[in-house]
Amino acid sequence: MVLDKLGNALKSSIKRISGAIFVDKKLIDEIIKDLQRALIEADVNVELVFQLSQKIRKIAVKENIKGIEKKEQLVKLIHDEVLNLIGTGKEFKLQKKTKILILGLYGSGKTTTISKLAFYYSKRGKKVAVLGLDTQRPAAMDQLEQMAEKAHVTAFINKKQKDPLKIYKDYEEELNKYDLVIIDTAGRDALNKELIKEISSIEKLVKPDYRILVLPADIGQAAKRQAQEFQKSLSIDGVIITRMDGTAKAGGALTACAETRAPVFFIGTGEKIQDIETFNPEQFISRLLGMGDLQGLIEKVKSATDEKQQKRIEKSLKEGRLTLRDIASQLESMNNLGSFDKLLKMIPGLGNAKIPEAQLKKQQEKTQHWKHAISSMTEEEIENPELLEKQTSRIARIAKGSGTTTSEIRELLKQYKLLNEMMKSQIGEGKIDQKMLQKMAKKFRGKIKL
Repeated sequence: MVLDKLGNALKSSIKRISGAIFVDKKLIDEIIKDLQRALIEADVNVELVFQLSQKIRKIAVKENIKGIEKKEQLVKLIHDEVLNLIGTGKEFKLQKKTKILILGLYGSGKTTTISKLAFYYSKRGKKVAVLGLDTQRPAAMDQLEQMAEKAHVTAFINKKQKDPLKIYKDYEEELNKYDLVIIDTAGRDALNKELIKEISSIEKLVKPDYRILVLPADIGQAAKRQAQEFQKSLSIDGVIITRMDGTAKAGGALTACAETRAPVFFIGTGEKIQDIETFNPEQFISRLLGMGDLQGLIEKVKSATDEKQQKRIEKSLKEGRLTLRDIASQLESMNNLGSFDKLLKMIPGLGNAKIPEAQLKKQQEKTQHWKHAISSMTEEEIENPELLEKQTSRIARIAKGSGTTTSEIRELLKQYKLLNEMMKSQIGEGKIDQKMLQKMAKKFRGKIKL
């Protein structure tokens, strides 16, 4: 997970506070030391860490809020100060026609980010196109074309033309047919006069709604200088931070954006095309604290399933009966969503769950086997799995055809029946609320297995 060590330090601190008989200066100092160590390891500026430590110490020791326990006050204080440290998030307000100009230096991940953004918004019903204006890097146009194909969006490129302004003019009329146009621009090893001049001329012609800087998280605190330079020279509207999943320096990049008052629109969380998330600081901190991020999970589901599939599942839910086709669709979506451990961290209540890696791997293998088994069934069997229990020879045939075992297929049928039983009980109640979820969880506890 992103900033795993910081998250563990925060969870450990809250656990210690909760378990303490009373909050004294010694406990506060110990917790501050743990936080300092974790923040510095996350590449957060030492001066910022010192300022945060001083503020927590001062308020925790000297201030008391009437009606609030000291423990609760300290937990909220840590939460609020870390939240302030990582800055603000912002969303694109898409109009009928929106143009986003993507900026960044060599190796920042501009082209990959463009394809992820295109995929993200196309999955949400927008007609999206990407435009290649990077005429400097030899493979830029090819890469954009390939990534656009992966995102299933239209790419407008001209590999022979070296003037980005002419490319834009050639396609301008065609681009007006799209809800959203995301524009790739040239990069350099550093922001220099030549790059500023080129981007300024493109900006003047294109008149983008947003100018977004792409920053890789692995540059850490150097992100501050880049954000400041682009802000001063090109008046950027905000940033997208890439490679948040594989670096210890992500804290440096996030806090650097906070220092320069550059809001973060999205963060890249992996290599797959759907590995991009809107940056919501509250939800981000919630996940770090092991409290889950349900909204983030919902967004991931939207990116992993198409509209037709969503409608079919919705219809099944309303009718109170899932078919094995629905189960197969969900298994495919889960595969697209990412690893089980990532998903569990996003579910409220399971963020702190310590599930052995071997068990998670076993579950992923099991779901793959279930998918293969469903693929080996006839249409009639998929729509009416009850047939398999009546005619067990079908189970043996499916197992042989899918390379699975009969016990795995029986387990799939058992889980299918339980899910449908849950569906019927929730339809009978007429609504799903917190009490209903608790009631269902109690009823089916231990039956639906990981």
